[in-house]
Amino acid sequence: MIVSPDTVEAYRLDGVVVLRGLVSEHWLDALRRGLEDNAADPGPYRREYGADGETGRFFGDYCNWQRIPAYEQFVRQSPAAAAAQALMGGGKVNFFHEHVLVKAPGTDEPTPWHHDHPYYCIDGMDTCSLWIPLDPVPRETAVEFVAGSHRWDRLFQPRMFVGDDYPTSADGFEPMPDIDAMRDDHRIIGFDLQPGDCAAFHFRTIHGAPGNLRTDIWRRAIAFRFTGPDVTFALRKGVMSPPFHEFGECQLRPGDALDSALFPVLAD
Repeated sequence: MIVSPDTVEAYRLDGVVVLRGLVSEHWLDALRRGLEDNAADPGPYRREYGADGETGRFFGDYCNWQRIPAYEQFVRQSPAAAAAQALMGGGKVNFFHEHVLVKAPGTDEPTPWHHDHPYYCIDGMDTCSLWIPLDPVPRETAVEFVAGSHRWDRLFQPRMFVGDDYPTSADGFEPMPDIDAMRDDHRIIGFDLQPGDCAAFHFRTIHGAPGNLRTDIWRRAIAFRFTGPDVTFALRKGVMSPPFHEFGECQLRPGDALDSALFPVLAD
């Protein structure tokens, strides 16, 4: 059994769990090679998140799986999709996209508190991201999660990782609460992760991360995102990231199942 029933129940309640040893060394090596290829030949959505004057380097890229073989092989052949399927309660699994996030040693820039669903072109609750580190991630530099926030039935305004925030959209999203000022009011979960482990979380789970103030460890991670049976395509009035509605291969209309070359079905 790839995910225990207790872990599935914890995911349902908390919106985040840790999966120890899910990713083998074979797949870690493949993902590291893929990341090297990605860094050498970035896609059109690469972003440098480090603010001017900040120490270190914080960058990201996404939606490159169709042109980086290691990413596609991981999506289609590794245990990742089966783990996401179990956490989402079974049934159909679509691949949504991958997202590379790299913080160099000594990077001051934090990742602000946010949740992912309001950025995305979807409706539905069957969702799962697998955040897979390629380097050791001590608890003090790890992503943190607000346990149970995926069940608040609230959607918060998307945040820019650096610079000015997105303008308030017409989608009716709420401002993100000041989680740091209310840490004692919430159960904040984080994990000491080793390569091979991953943090699995719901698209609506609020999360953020400190800078990587360690001077000896990179924090390279790739998040692979999956959706389940109840998820359909949606168009938002505000900014969407990734902007899948602009991709020429996206022929979906609001309310459609995601099943397509852009969001392939990995399991039924």
